[in-house]
Amino acid sequence: MAIRNIVKIDENKCNGCGLCVNACAEGAIQMVNGKAKLVSDVYCDGLGACLGHCPQDAIAIEQRDAAEFDEKATHAYLEQMKTKAKPAAPSAPKAAKGEFVCPGMRMHSFEKKVSETKPAAGTPSAPAESQLAQWPVQLKLVSPMAPYFMESDLLLAADCVPFAMGDFHQTLLKDHSIAILCPKLDDCGMYVDKLAQLISHNNLRSLTVVHMEVPCCSGVGRIAQAAIALAGVPMEYEDITISLQGEILRREKIQCG
Repeated sequence: MAIRNIVKIDENKCNGCGLCVNACAEGAIQMVNGKAKLVSDVYCDGLGACLGHCPQDAIAIEQRDAAEFDEKATHAYLEQMKTKAKPAAPSAPKAAKGEFVCPGMRMHSFEKKVSETKPAAGTPSAPAESQLAQWPVQLKLVSPMAPYFMESDLLLAADCVPFAMGDFHQTLLKDHSIAILCPKLDDCGMYVDKLAQLISHNNLRSLTVVHMEVPCCSGVGRIAQAAIALAGVPMEYEDITISLQGEILRREKIQCG
């Protein structure tokens, strides 16, 4: 044991997003009961690569009496993690007593109702049913560790697309997980990092990228390509271009990696 730098996690600030888990190359941080935990001192090198990835400022470096970082033990631990069966994704963060969790960031999965009856001829059609099966949907807010992304068909959509396309839910969203973004107004670097984490963690079945025909909106595709390269997971995705009137103009397969 010796006095050295080591990670300290404030559980009261942690919202369970899981970004620090992906940032820790040594695997020293894992999700336990919806919170980030330092699983062992010997796996933490104390360099703090995870610090800049926490949106809640819940991680700091402290000096305390701790076991020395063990590189060999860490390597063996990482190999053991690789050979294990896929871990279950952590559940949505729950607020502890007296703790506030933003409702906009709380994860939800929805069971879709299937209607058995059809309206009779000559009567008004029933309202179209929502095909949204999760919350949140904004790429800034979603957790890459959310269970509804695991082995899903991911739809990455520019946030104007659902407004232009009247049958978006039935034509594109049905049976998909979703993340939306705006490549013109938002921080694209952050989106690349978040999407790369989502891709590397979830073994996606497919990726569909949907954007408007206006030139700035094609940035959604560039974000997807950069994220795939960063994740190091070669994959093919479908690129769909939507007109300003909501029509599908083009569909093409793009191979990355």
